[in-house]
Amino acid sequence: MAEKKSPHHDEFMSLHTFKEEYIAKLESIGITNPEELAAALADEKKVAEIHEHLKGVGPKTIEHWKEDLHVAAKLSELEAAAKPTRARKVKAPEKKPSEPAKEAPAEEKKEKAEETEAEKPSKEPEKKPKRGKAEEKEEKKEEEVEIEEEEGYQVKLKPKLSKETLEALRTRAAISARRPEFLRQEWHRRARLQKVRWRKPEGDHSKMRQHYGYRRNVVSIGYGGPRGARFLHPSGFREVRVWNVKDLERMNPETEAARVAHSVGMKKRIEIEEKADELKIRILNRSG
Repeated sequence: MAEKKSPHHDEFMSLHTFKEEYIAKLESIGITNPEELAAALADEKKVAEIHEHLKGVGPKTIEHWKEDLHVAAKLSELEAAAKPTRARKVKAPEKKPSEPAKEAPAEEKKEKAEETEAEKPSKEPEKKPKRGKAEEKEEKKEEEVEIEEEEGYQVKLKPKLSKETLEALRTRAAISARRPEFLRQEWHRRARLQKVRWRKPEGDHSKMRQHYGYRRNVVSIGYGGPRGARFLHPSGFREVRVWNVKDLERMNPETEAARVAHSVGMKKRIEIEEKADELKIRILNRSG
């Protein structure tokens, strides 16, 4: 018998990295639709409860769900509704009958006029001291640094991968985490073999070649990763080495990422990075 899907199944699955198994777990907490989930994400206690019940859901995933469900906009609307503006009538102050002004003597009037003339600023503008070219360059550099700091962190480009490739990358990561370190034969006797590329043991009486239990593991088929994730960068892109701007035009930005060759100079590297930003191609070894 096929399991009955929730009426809000498609709405839940449209959220960022949402899994079908989360629907049943959310229902056990009392969340049956996306509106209830949005209300729960606005409450810190509910968010902590979601973290406990849903494995693999971290703070970043919660932030993505808040963006998808527009939680911030809803909270601002609720706050605006909770605090309605009320117009209050302010009484105008009553005007008191003005008393007849007493005339000041002529000497006091002259003294006040002299004080006001002295306090008035001179019409001639103050001349600013001339600055050298070096000081002007330093000011421009400070302004550029401030502008760069305001931009903040930029999200890196990500590839468009199939479900099979994503699953292969997860499997490869799990296998590489438990894969042992392969060391050369006689590595414990000779210092020159400590950090050297692995080689197959070929001695007639080699216990390592014969897979004795008290010797180190040897490279074999069982330690390999899945074929679908072979030769892929950890981000999921396929690396393409680039020497000039023309090499970028032959690339597919959805599945391939560029790695600038070691022999490329800084001047040409900057041109390649600017062109890559225009074409929305990720560079794996940026200069800055």
